[in-house]
Amino acid sequence: MPETTTPPVTFAEMRAMVLDPDRPRRTIAVKGVNLPGANFLKSPQELRVERFFESCAFKSGLSFVAGGAFGAAMGLFAASFNPNVGDPSKQTAREIFRDMKTTTVGYAKNFAIVGLIFAGVECAIESHRGKSDWKNGTMAGGITGGLIGLRAGIKPGIMGAVGFAAFSTLIDYYFRYREW
Repeated sequence: MPETTTPPVTFAEMRAMVLDPDRPRRTIAVKGVNLPGANFLKSPQELRVERFFESCAFKSGLSFVAGGAFGAAMGLFAASFNPNVGDPSKQTAREIFRDMKTTTVGYAKNFAIVGLIFAGVECAIESHRGKSDWKNGTMAGGITGGLIGLRAGIKPGIMGAVGFAAFSTLIDYYFRYREW
């Protein structure tokens, strides 16, 4: 016995939604039909998931994890060129791996913290301003660089803020205005 499937919207219903003179203007709300200009209805679960993925906490957490992974890769690469080897005739594999672990974990923590701070500050600035432009990244870079440099003193904090802000601006410009 063949099963018959009914379309989510019949042609008559679609015609009424699109061409009916009594329908409200600019509100073609059709679920399951891909029409240009249609406003798709989202379920409460879809809205909740969308809000979660667009939250500052999620963006910061994702940057923390991605920064840690990138930092670990950079640390592993840097450990392979590390000149702190001591006497090569007295080295053991355990010492070499311990040194590589220390370098890798150090890089991972630093990159993770930078990613967390930058993403959190940028998201907070973007939420406060209500705009998504290059100024958000520049301000977030300045604050992040300043906080990181401040551990070494006032002058390094200022230099870190200026350097990180300039770097963030260049990266933002490159990704926003480059023709792909």
